[in-house]
Amino acid sequence: PKDLSLMKAIVAYGLFGFGYVVTATFLVAIVRQGGGSRVFEAEVWMVAGLAGFPSVWLWQKISARIGLYAAYALGCFVEVVGVTASVAAGGRTGPLLGGVLLGGTFIAITALGLQAARQQAPKSPRRIFALMTASFGLGQIIGPIAAGLLAQASGDFFLASIVAAAVLVVSGAVTWSAAPKSP
Repeated sequence: PKDLSLMKAIVAYGLFGFGYVVTATFLVAIVRQGGGSRVFEAEVWMVAGLAGFPSVWLWQKISARIGLYAAYALGCFVEVVGVTASVAAGGRTGPLLGGVLLGGTFIAITALGLQAARQQAPKSPRRIFALMTASFGLGQIIGPIAAGLLAQASGDFFLASIVAAAVLVVSGAVTWSAAPKSP
């Protein structure tokens, strides 16, 4: 990619991969650390799945109203609330809210990111999808490693989740800045 906006989209997508995967990978461990049962673990994943079901449709509606890049950024910021809540809100509320907001955003943000990249590179969709997938995958590899090391050092997933939330904020901000400017 030679265009700065396209580079930003690729980087933001990798950051999103890092940010979302921490909660997606360690949600069960977060529930267990909070004293949750195996039944509660299943409940958390059930609400995540149920929230994921309408998410692409809902976020496409939001995108049509506020714009593709703004919807991506908003999705990241909504996910920040869930990632933070999963470790900051006590009892059952935190993990359940984390599950709902994770499920309600991550599939849609994935789709919105690919749409944004394709919009910026319409003549080479396969290449841009390959770059986006590689960036996303790299984030998904680095995220759990970093989170695991932070959790091991601190004794819980609070710091790791806050770092993931910060990375999601950066992903949203970078994507927002990558939006094509109107003349």
